[in-house]
Amino acid sequence: MHAVVRLDGPDGPTDDSPPWGTADRLTDAVRASAGRVLVRTPYSLAVGELHLRWGAQLDVRPLHAEGDGPGDDAVAAYVAKYVTKGASETGAGTDHKVTTWDDINAAPVSEHIRTLMRTCWRLGGLREYAPLHLRTWTHTLGYRGHILTKSRAYSTTYAALRAERAHHIGQAEIPDAITDAHWRYVGSGHTPGAALIAAGVASDLASNREMAREEISRAAVSH
Repeated sequence: MHAVVRLDGPDGPTDDSPPWGTADRLTDAVRASAGRVLVRTPYSLAVGELHLRWGAQLDVRPLHAEGDGPGDDAVAAYVAKYVTKGASETGAGTDHKVTTWDDINAAPVSEHIRTLMRTCWRLGGLREYAPLHLRTWTHTLGYRGHILTKSRAYSTTYAALRAERAHHIGQAEIPDAITDAHWRYVGSGHTPGAALIAAGVASDLASNREMAREEISRAAVSH
């Protein structure tokens, strides 16, 4: 998880922070808050009541629009890199859903991620956690939320960005541009030739998954 924490003045985002609101004070507040957070899970006969806390790995760095340290552009680029990547690229699962325990065993992930996927699958089988649909989201380690959340009083909104983009495109003057506002349905799906190729690729993938399961089963028996 990455969070950008900002301290505004009493009148909101347009007001400077008070003199005592230094970067060191804000850093101390973040560390203290992370250490005090505690969430208790609903009681389950299988696992009891769990206490969830943040781990020991906490990296707090001041951001600087100018000067030393990471700037706002660098942070935006860093976040955008992970937002636009798939789950498999970030090492946080796979890009496709798993439907069986064998799918987890055959997934091209590290043993650490595989353990998390197995845990998610086991918890998803408990009645107490059924509303979370953990098995449906095992491929993303149970996470199904939005990639980004932010304060309503700071920054902007997606609606405002879409409106600004639409206005910009509408006002832009492109030489020799032709605008066609009429659309008609042409068709969907593969052509006959492409359908044969797609079927062959799907068959090869299914065969590879089956061979991977067989190899894992043989390895488990030999041990």
